[in-house]
This record gives sequence, C-alpha cells and structure tokens, in this order.
Amino acid sequence: MDKRFWISGVVMTIATALLGFVVHGLLLADDYNALVGTVMRSQEQANGMMQWMLLADACIGFAMTWIYRQGIGARSTLAQGIRFGIAVAFLTVIPQFLIYWVVTAMPAALVHKQLVFDSLRMVALGVLVAWLNPRRA
Repeated sequence: MDKRFWISGVVMTIATALLGFVVHGLLLADDYNALVGTVMRSQEQANGMMQWMLLADACIGFAMTWIYRQGIGARSTLAQGIRFGIAVAFLTVIPQFLIYWVVTAMPAALVHKQLVFDSLRMVALGVLVAWLNPRRA
C-alpha cells in the first residue's frame, strides 16, 4: 500500500461523504423527513451517530480504492471507472436497498430514487477512483 493508495482512499472517503450528502441530505431529504418517527431517525438522533456514518464512508472509500487497484484493465480510464462503478452498484447499492425495501416499510417511490441516485453515485465514484489510480505502463 503505497502513498497513492492512502491519498486515493482519503479522497474517495471525502467524495463518498459529499455525494452521499447530496443524494440523501438534499435530494431525498423531503422523502426522509416524511418518515421521521416511523422508519427514520430524527435529525438530532442521526447527528448523535455521525461517527458511524464517517466510518461507513471510510469503508467505502478505502474498499473501492483497494478493489479497483487489484484489477486495473486495459480500457480507458473513463470506461474502466464506469464499468467499476456499475459493478459496485450491483454489488452494494442495488441489493442493499432491495433488501431494505423488503424488511422495512419504505415507500416504493423512495426506494426507486435511492436505487437510481446511489447507483449514479457509485458510477461517479468509480470514475474518480479510476482517475486517481491510472494504469501504469
């Protein structure tokens, strides 16, 4: 694990936190606020648990960096990043929200938005991790 790994992991952690805020804190805020007291925590309760959100973002950032660096292909950086982001979405986002939909009382419209927005988030993160870790000649 070289210097590039650590820099990439930190940048990816920050990027996933920022994109997560855009998706869940801005785009889906009204949907979530309608569910406070039923399946969602209040903002005050969630704020008291933010250290776990930061840990989750670090897990995503460093895991995506590590996995990507294990199999950098011969494609262009953009194509490689998009492909990787799609794979990550199918491995994480899509099953996660489908399972949550089955076991919690989440509205189908919200789950649809979560699936679309977070899948796009993973594709963007895939492109970023590819750009941060270019193929070496």
